[in-house]
Amino acid sequence: MKTRIFLPPVKKPTGGVTVLRQMADILHRAGHDACLVARDRSGWRPEGLADAAPVLEWADLRLEPGDVWLVPEGWVNGLTPGLEARATCVSYVQNWAYLFSSLPEGVRWNQLPVRFLAVSDPVARFIGQTLEREAPVLRPGIDRTIFHAPEKPRSGRITVAHMPRKNKADAGQIKAIFEHRNGPDTVRWRPLEGLDAFGVAEALRSSHVFLMTGYPEGCPLPPLEAMACGCLPVGFTGLGGWDYMRQAQPSPRFTPWLPLRDVPWSGNGLWCADGDVLDAALCLEEGVAMLKESGPALDAVLKAGQDTAAAYATENQEASLLALWETL
Repeated sequence: MKTRIFLPPVKKPTGGVTVLRQMADILHRAGHDACLVARDRSGWRPEGLADAAPVLEWADLRLEPGDVWLVPEGWVNGLTPGLEARATCVSYVQNWAYLFSSLPEGVRWNQLPVRFLAVSDPVARFIGQTLEREAPVLRPGIDRTIFHAPEKPRSGRITVAHMPRKNKADAGQIKAIFEHRNGPDTVRWRPLEGLDAFGVAEALRSSHVFLMTGYPEGCPLPPLEAMACGCLPVGFTGLGGWDYMRQAQPSPRFTPWLPLRDVPWSGNGLWCADGDVLDAALCLEEGVAMLKESGPALDAVLKAGQDTAAAYATENQEASLLALWETL
């Protein structure tokens, strides 16, 4: 059985593309005949990585019945070679918001012989409710050798890390509300942009809070990375974040309607509804107050964050992927 994984034509490796590359590398290292297949010669390639899976050009793709052809959910047309070859076609849904976005006009998922994988429990529930199809969950992983807590406690002015490209207008509103209520010099804002993974980890280790402004999301990695680096996370969940996000507020202003799976950790952040900039600013305010007061409540949230990050280590991703491929 060959495994071929569609590599979208992107200029930079987004989080979703990075997960596809990780999957190919894991299978390749384990002895599977696994390759990435580049749709475009001008797109990004995972060059220079040790033990990396090979990359095939689109023109060299050959599929047969029994092969696995995996395509991310936003690239439905990419399924065509697998459908024509009667291969086992798998749509890996990394973001529930794009499940229907690229379906050709007049085409429905239930017309296509396609299996589904979900990146998180909320995404699997979304697939189940909309398509009435089961989707095994394959979660992403974070490298704990890169993303880990600092050796020494943080000091100095409270620093709030955030990603400016994630819903920039919402982030600006949250900042404005917070500063109007608390003053412009209460915290220092640290944008995370133009950094590689090591740079992001260093920035998070020297920050106190991570403000999550991204949505929609399938299983957002930045809050997990922030937890691993010892930050207090606050903000939006993207829906998919409820795979691991659990409310630390005793009386939260927002609770999700979908059932949450059982997890061994307790409240790991201060979470609010997507787009609710007022609640996000209030959560940030509460988080800053927790940091100033210190004490058992803060310790419990940070400990829960470490427990959460440990459950999403790349070793767990590898074990889950290999076990899942045995069933294929």
